[in-house]
This record gives sequence, C-alpha cells and structure tokens, in this order.
Amino acid sequence: MYNNKFKSIIFILILVLIAPNFAAAEDTAVESAADVEFFLEVLDYIKESYPFEIEERTLIEGALKGMLQSVDPYSNYYTPEEANSLYSGLSGTFSGVGIYIEEKDGYINVNSTMKGQPAEKAGIQKDDLIIMVNDIDIKDLGIEKVSSMIKGVTGTKVTVTVKRGEKLHRYEVTRETITISPVHSEVLEDNIGYIQLEDFSSQATKDMKKALSEFDKKGINKIILDLRDNPGGLLDQAVSIAKLFVTKGPIVHTRGSDDELFTYSSKLTKSKYKLVVLVNENSASASEILAGAIKDRKAGVLIGTKTFGKGIVQSLSPVVDGSLIKLTTSEYLTPNKTSIHGKGIEPDIQVKNTATEDLQLKKAIGELK
Repeated sequence: MYNNKFKSIIFILILVLIAPNFAAAEDTAVESAADVEFFLEVLDYIKESYPFEIEERTLIEGALKGMLQSVDPYSNYYTPEEANSLYSGLSGTFSGVGIYIEEKDGYINVNSTMKGQPAEKAGIQKDDLIIMVNDIDIKDLGIEKVSSMIKGVTGTKVTVTVKRGEKLHRYEVTRETITISPVHSEVLEDNIGYIQLEDFSSQATKDMKKALSEFDKKGINKIILDLRDNPGGLLDQAVSIAKLFVTKGPIVHTRGSDDELFTYSSKLTKSKYKLVVLVNENSASASEILAGAIKDRKAGVLIGTKTFGKGIVQSLSPVVDGSLIKLTTSEYLTPNKTSIHGKGIEPDIQVKNTATEDLQLKKAIGELK
C-alpha cells in the first residue's frame, strides 16, 4: 500500500509518537499505537475517497508540517526543496534574482531589491506584488514555496509577473550566484563607526570582524551597532559576535528539556570600543541574545524601543531524503538568567522614531560625542 520511502516516514511518525512513552504505563503505549493506526486509516480514507488526484507524498508532508507547526510558530517541516532554500539563507549564498520578499494578501510582496542584482537590472521594483512565477499563480503558496520557485540553478531563467498599481509586468530574469553580506559599515560624524547588522547568517562574524578591522586602522573606537529590524539567525554567530564586545564572563545561557543550563562565555579581557546598540520591536532572536549580553554585562548602551521577545532556540535535524525538521529545543536566558520570551528587552534609553526622522540614530551619535 505504501512505497518504501513513505513507510520509513510513517515509521518516523510512529517513533515520534510512541518513543516518549516507553517508560510509561502499557496502556499509554497502546493508546499511542492506536493513534498511529488512526493516522494510517485517515491516510487510506483520503486516498480512496478524494475525487481528484493527490500524491501520497503531499499528504505525508502535510501531516508532518501540521504536527510540527502545532508545537509553536517557529517549528516546521521542510521538504527537500524548502530545506535547500533555508540552508541557502543561513549560508548567505544562493542562486537567485536578488530580492527581499514578504507575504501580503496571499501573494508575495517585494520588500526591496538588491543593488546591482538581476531583479533590479530587469526592472523589478520595491513594493511590486508578485502574483505569478513561471506563469503559475502563487496565491497562498507561502513565502518559502515561492522563494524556492524563484531560486534555481545559476544561469537559468525564471519568469516573474508582478502587479504594480493596476498594471501587470512580466519579467524574464536570469538567476545568478549571490553572496549577501549582512554587515554594512560607514564612518559618521565625529569619527564614529556605524555598523548595520541585517541578520546572523554564517557570514556575520567574518564580515563584522572585517568592518571592525577597518575602523581599528582608522583609530575609531566609538561604535554604533544597529540591530534594528534584524530577525536573528544562527546562535553561534550571535555568540561569536558578542565575544568581540563583551568581556570575560557569560554571554547567554540555554535550557533544554532536561532543565539544565548550558552557558556560552567570553574570554575577552578588555573591550576597546565604546558601544551603543540600536534596537526596535523587530530585533528578534539572535539579535536579542547579543543585545541581552551587552545590556546585562554593561558592554554598551541600548537605545530604541523594546525588542520582539523571541527567547527560544530551534535545532535543525536533517532527514535521509533531504527534508528537514526544525524544532524548538531550548530556551535562552540573558547573562543575568532573565527569560525574555514573549517579553522582549527594554533598552537603556527609550527613543521612538518619527515618520521623517531617525531620532534613535541621532541619540546614539549624541551618546558617543
């Protein structure tokens, strides 16, 4: 009835449901086995009764997604195609057209285009609403699926249809290999170094060290680190960047299902920078690990608005068929052992921007003068 690949996936489902109950009463194990049997019966019922063609793989993937998404908004199951897209984002290198996207009204909105990359060259603009990819209507497909459709092998073409105002525009774009640096730096007034960190991909620490090295050569030791709108990324990158600013002692604690704390620490003897960190309501996850370490360890001053409040860590578990399970496996605590999940981090100095003026940056410059 089931091919070998999906027998193995169903077996994984059985292990997930039953394994935690090995030490429990026998009737609990029997109940779990009955749940698995019920799942298989529903699968058979759908396949036999649904009047249209549907692949068994689609049903299994839907079950896995539903199970993981029921845990919390950050856990998920990724198909092999979706997993490749996720890995590309974390590595900072991918083959695509060079756009940042977000979900909007069931479709995908172009948040911004990367300067000098294929999408911008082709004519795609910020706030274009993507409605078709390769002439396929992408309504309600989700950001991960659409992203995987746009990405592909370098040198191949993808057709993107966008709605701009009331008009439709169709663009044929050639994919290129794109390496994204999450770090952007410049020298501001009064010899102040400004570093914007967009995410914590695998390039983050390397590019941060490069920016700081350039400032060191110029004798710049006053630094503004901008974590506003940074959604997070890799835990190890947050820890390694914190080690550049936070002196010897704890950076972050993690606590898993066993309730034991694991502490990541810095060995830095002395910080050479006077540091101000900018945060806002979209500074999340790894951004909050770094901001929390800087605030608790008094390595700098936080300016802006309260952060997002994502104080949990997800682990990635590859499956043999190339798919991926992302599951929340621990909570993190700031150096003072403060839980910030659902609460966020209050900055040392509260400043809100206006629609026309970056008062947070202005305040940061004032603090360093």
